[in-house]
Amino acid sequence: MATRTPSTLRIALEKRHAMSRYDLPSIEGLKAEAKRLRIALADTGKSISHSQSLEMLARQRGFRDWNTLHAAAGNGPSRSPYWLGQVVTGTYLGHPIRGSIHALSALGDGRYRLTIDLEEAVDVVAFESFSAYRKRLKANVTGKGRTVEKTSDGQPHMQLDL
Repeated sequence: MATRTPSTLRIALEKRHAMSRYDLPSIEGLKAEAKRLRIALADTGKSISHSQSLEMLARQRGFRDWNTLHAAAGNGPSRSPYWLGQVVTGTYLGHPIRGSIHALSALGDGRYRLTIDLEEAVDVVAFESFSAYRKRLKANVTGKGRTVEKTSDGQPHMQLDL
């Protein structure tokens, strides 16, 4: 294994940060993530301030501090219309849904793989004589919140209200 000098290590870290910048959610999404971190820590008996949670989030994502992460994410509009913990509403196979994004990954070409934890289970079968309820849904959606896959009547499997 090659030994890395401080300058090659710095270049490797800069490349890692440059690649990760494209995967960052919006500033609002990052702040919501920090809030969830603060609440989760409070549930375990460790109270921290919101600014401390922002700093912790920055370090977890490989940045020196919140200001560096903020600059990397940018003040402009979000590159992704989705972020972890985001509450979404819409329809799935014609049924109304409401839930929060549990997992998210960019697939390229403006599509995203979402895992949504629903507040209430939804029936994913259209037959009257059979039901199959799901509390967690996975779907590949476009930036406009629609799946490419369609039902037999031409409607997208999932349509999110954005």
